[in-house]
Amino acid sequence: MSTHHDVVIVGGGNAGISLAAKLRRMGCRDVAIVEPKQVHHYRPLLSYVAGGLAAMDDLTREQSRCIPEGCTWYTDEAMAIDADRAVVRVSTGEELHYNDVAVCPGSRVDWDAVPGAWEAVGTTVAATNYLPEMAEKTWTMLSSLTAGRAVFVISDRHVPCAPVGLKPLFMAADHWRDAGVLGAIEIDLLVEGERLVNHDGADRELRAAAADYGVRVRTGARVEAVDASARTLRVRTAGGSDELGYDALYLAPPHRAPEWVAESGLATAESDGFVAVDPRTLQHRVHPRVWGLGDVATVDTLPSGGALRKQVPVVAHNIAANRAGRTLRHYDGYSVAPVTTSRRELLLAEFDRDGRPQPTISTPDLVRPRRSTFVFDRYLEPQIYWHRLLKGNVS
Repeated sequence: MSTHHDVVIVGGGNAGISLAAKLRRMGCRDVAIVEPKQVHHYRPLLSYVAGGLAAMDDLTREQSRCIPEGCTWYTDEAMAIDADRAVVRVSTGEELHYNDVAVCPGSRVDWDAVPGAWEAVGTTVAATNYLPEMAEKTWTMLSSLTAGRAVFVISDRHVPCAPVGLKPLFMAADHWRDAGVLGAIEIDLLVEGERLVNHDGADRELRAAAADYGVRVRTGARVEAVDASARTLRVRTAGGSDELGYDALYLAPPHRAPEWVAESGLATAESDGFVAVDPRTLQHRVHPRVWGLGDVATVDTLPSGGALRKQVPVVAHNIAANRAGRTLRHYDGYSVAPVTTSRRELLLAEFDRDGRPQPTISTPDLVRPRRSTFVFDRYLEPQIYWHRLLKGNVS
């Protein structure tokens, strides 16, 4: 079976739904979305669930309520894209022919990258909020700890908005302080990259907050394996390899692209299995009617929801511009990392792909932790997401 659509969007998360709505607002009459999930998650709130300040109901909607009016929704899984034939093949065997295709299915946790990690999160003393089904478990684990060692691991291997993995740490540390048990808990932070965030001012603020809670910070630290039964990690740093025990383990684990991306020829040797696009135009480097955005695309900057606000209008504009032979618009690599430093304050790091600050407003300085930015991120941003961003109101 085969069907033709003007634009096919693979993925019904933030990127896919926002792009579909934007295209519809621009007059595109035939947009199809391929997304098997029946529920839609506002994923930035998962870190608040892991910190005990939100519930899963706060971030969950039926997918049918999010699909833009006038779009065709295929509740199937994408299996392959044949860019030469301009076809998306779905799990039913149906082929969806397209004029343009936008690839944005997100990334997946790569448990194989850290042997033993999957077995560890199957126990009561290890968890991650990068899987929605484990977010509540994360807070149960952290809030019940009254003594021992808590280890927080932040990978830099394609983790969506990796600095946000620091939110559960700071919210838990603040909780332990209020409960009077902070002094009985050793907190280790293992960050695979060299900085906590790619922004000088925000990095200093986060290191100062960590020092205030007595957190032992190690950058350039890669977890090579986890022994769930012994509750130990094998950690490699520039100085060599050692073991670290834990009583509670939080993981922001490595991610990978869906396997079919590389199998479809959309990756290159340099893209590590991800969709190889020009990071400025978001057009595929080989196939000009293929576009990539979000966590699955090689955009040379931190993947984040805030980055999508800039990427979606670029792709929507460039689809039309490419057809008309007009100049393509460029994405400047803007990204944002909102990180709590307590259960009341949050800082906002905004930067481009080179780490240069790119604040949305000049005053006040949002890199300094503030109550106002905490309230905005926790309570106002979700409403903007549901009622504006998913409606295509991005520019």
